[in-house]
Amino acid sequence: MTKFGLSQLFRRGGAAPIVPEKSVAGRTLLLLITIMAFLSAVTLGGVMLVQKSAIAWSADVGRELTIQIRPVEGEVMESNLRSAVSLAQSTPGVAGARALTLEESQALLEPWLGAGLDLSAIAVPRLVVVQLADPVDADIEQLQRNLQAVKGASLDTHAAWRQQLNIMAGTVVVSGLLVLGLIGVATVLAIVFATRGAMASNREIVDVLHFIGASNRFIAGEFQGRFLSIGLQGGLLGTVLAILFFALTGAAAGRVLPSEATAQVGVLFGQFVLGWDGMIGIVLVVPVIAALTAITSRVTVRRYLSEAS
Repeated sequence: MTKFGLSQLFRRGGAAPIVPEKSVAGRTLLLLITIMAFLSAVTLGGVMLVQKSAIAWSADVGRELTIQIRPVEGEVMESNLRSAVSLAQSTPGVAGARALTLEESQALLEPWLGAGLDLSAIAVPRLVVVQLADPVDADIEQLQRNLQAVKGASLDTHAAWRQQLNIMAGTVVVSGLLVLGLIGVATVLAIVFATRGAMASNREIVDVLHFIGASNRFIAGEFQGRFLSIGLQGGLLGTVLAILFFALTGAAAGRVLPSEATAQVGVLFGQFVLGWDGMIGIVLVVPVIAALTAITSRVTVRRYLSEAS
């Protein structure tokens, strides 16, 4: 009897398929796959947000230099500031330079010293912010040499900050990928147990199929089709929930969290805007989960039948 004939034999006249479509095990597996797909999509989306933010960090930090001018006895601070700004603006590759006011310099110290302190009696170092037109073409060495003429001046290229940001972002990305791997392993194990449970509960039907000449390949295909449907449904539900999660989180972050916490979250994840690349990455979770479910169920059924024969 052909595969088509066997399928018609078990499904003609409204008869139940080999694998029941609305069983308790099937609904439980659907819920589990939905949860796994949601966790996978959220993890993948978080990794992509951190990676995009890290690229933006590196680009922003790489386009900015800071000249620090320490107070030196006998030197006029305002004159040194003007000299540093002039030297920076004359450097190739520099788009502009601006000296921070005394109030701006004091405001930078408030997170460490607290607000409301009178710093007028303290000789606070002054800063000059230098914007680069192109970090590759900027002649940083020439600027460092020229600044030697300004006493108390030193140049900070923010290279250490960039390295720390890249290390932090890389750690988050690798951790997210490891979590994705663990979720995948947990999903495979759940599918294996669900498939073996479905095989055990439908053992009589499988024996009848063997008796009338059905091959293991045909039986595995029937289970694969059913589990593929479950994987598609669960993956789609989990992905939709993940997209709603990012949309709601992005809308509520600025309203629920304090301004300081919102700023910190924004530094790490941006504005929770996935973009088209992020949306495509999350949507790809659906076919991956479906294929993983179908392939795992087919391999499990073939192995189960080989052990039972």
